[in-house]
Amino acid sequence: MVPRPPGARLVETRQRGWVDPYAGLDAFDFARQAPSPEISAYVEHFWVVTWTGLAEPYEQRIVSHPTVNMTITQDFHRVAGVIKGGFAYTMRGSGRVLGTRFRPGGFRPFLGRPVSELTGRFAEIGEMYGAAGATLVEQVLAEPDAKAAITLIERFLRDLGPEPDPVAEEVAALVAMAETDVSLTRVDELAAASGRSVRSLQRLFRDYVGVGPKWVIRRFRLHEAADRIHQGLDLATLATELGYTDQAHLTRDFTAAIGLPPATYARLIR
Repeated sequence: MVPRPPGARLVETRQRGWVDPYAGLDAFDFARQAPSPEISAYVEHFWVVTWTGLAEPYEQRIVSHPTVNMTITQDFHRVAGVIKGGFAYTMRGSGRVLGTRFRPGGFRPFLGRPVSELTGRFAEIGEMYGAAGATLVEQVLAEPDAKAAITLIERFLRDLGPEPDPVAEEVAALVAMAETDVSLTRVDELAAASGRSVRSLQRLFRDYVGVGPKWVIRRFRLHEAADRIHQGLDLATLATELGYTDQAHLTRDFTAAIGLPPATYARLIR
């Protein structure tokens, strides 16, 4: 195996990482927008969730990716480091969430220090970027048009003056490989593909991604498991294909990340 070329992107399917992804189709709308070329080295995409006149609250649970997100809504406006556990957002009435999903390693130039310092944490945009960050939040919340609001965010990010970082490109390619190559199940395999030692790869991921390569690989295999269960694949076969020692091991990891045992999840999504 060799690293994917610079510019490699994560697999993009609506359901990946969303628990019971289609249950909310009548509750809210979800859309993505690609970044402009000026910031595409740093930003994976922008995402917008909107909902109108919900009669009952709707909770969407998410199993996170190894990415940093900047999220602006009436309820909060913050930068989220990689969240190792699952998390959820409850929608009520009408509203909008506008998010910026950075590429793995793509937030490092905007932080200026190891991304692991943000792991599992939420930081207010205004606290991170002062008056400019507070102004951005006010402008985005006041702008009803999502595309116009995204333009405001892109301008804000450009004005921060991030410097191109070839190491961030290397990291993004390695994370994309960990996601797309389902046969890759061990850190030493990814290290061999990168041309780095295991220890060097671990340091690199903590610095640029915020979590270690073992966590990244395992999280993507669990995303893959959720997709395969949705397609009806039996657990024993799935455990073997994804590199688990046995079905019980897969069940433990899946339950810890998703919040439901695989069999229960299969019944839920059907």
